[in-house]
Amino acid sequence: MTYRILTDMDISPKLTFAIQRAIEAVEQALIAKSLDRLVGPPRFSVRVARGALVFTAGAEIQYSHTIGFRVYDTFPENSPDHTQLVAVFDAQTGRFKGLILGNMLGAIRTAAINAVALKYMARPDATSLGILGAGFQAGFHLQAAMAVRSFKQVIVYSPTPAHREAFVEEMQRVMRLPIQVASSSEEVVRNAEVLICATTSRTPVFDTEWLQPGTHINTIGPKFTEAHEVPIETARKAEVIATDSLAQVDAYAKPFFLANTPERERMVELSDVVVGRRAGCLSREGITLFCSVGLAGSEIVVAATLLEDLLEELKEV
Repeated sequence: MTYRILTDMDISPKLTFAIQRAIEAVEQALIAKSLDRLVGPPRFSVRVARGALVFTAGAEIQYSHTIGFRVYDTFPENSPDHTQLVAVFDAQTGRFKGLILGNMLGAIRTAAINAVALKYMARPDATSLGILGAGFQAGFHLQAAMAVRSFKQVIVYSPTPAHREAFVEEMQRVMRLPIQVASSSEEVVRNAEVLICATTSRTPVFDTEWLQPGTHINTIGPKFTEAHEVPIETARKAEVIATDSLAQVDAYAKPFFLANTPERERMVELSDVVVGRRAGCLSREGITLFCSVGLAGSEIVVAATLLEDLLEELKEV
């Protein structure tokens, strides 16, 4: 049996390449979804007393012809013994193609989806990027955003000074990009034409009135009725609200923060935006909002791409 295995240690030295290839793979997967050639059912879990294993499974049968699953745990312990696993199979023959172990693939896939949303929903002339949050996800999203747009200004805020200073220092070293540290979330929002919310906050992290006309927002963190990082008023004000999976929006065990509202009824699929079936924005002054929920199947496509392309890159090192 011949198969491949990658870990975070393999991906980290080639992260820029991995993010770029992930964006390309996700965009292709979204096109497949628009053709009903991506199978992406809502995630499910197996629970025991102290935690659960959460599974996403899917298949893309238009371009990459891959099928597989991803699994991660929700146990409270935080140690190197806890990891995510993505298994990839050939969708035409069932042949096992390989595994990716670690936490980076999930973050890369999420950042890639959000970068595609930004590409198709933000104003073409947007030059300022704001990021709320300086944790694990934020760095991947900054790099993915810069892969699809050349922002002239990047401004970041985290309520923990040490976190935001460390984040900016690391990103400036990795990307050689000047990044401004804000003293408040309001400073970020008022200066951002594109806003990425990458927090774990259970309460809104900004006021809708701070948004300038024409801002595009990506929300990555909590999105439930009792815990959401983006104000509901922002959704009400938005001209366009998109998500990567309406099926997942409606399948959460906890109600989605826009459940049973007119805003939920007018949400559109990002896949339809990518192929031009729905508009990503309606006017230059309009607010647009992307609610990232995790498109099942897209992580399989990204994993298949990296198992093939990244290993070729590593061979050349």
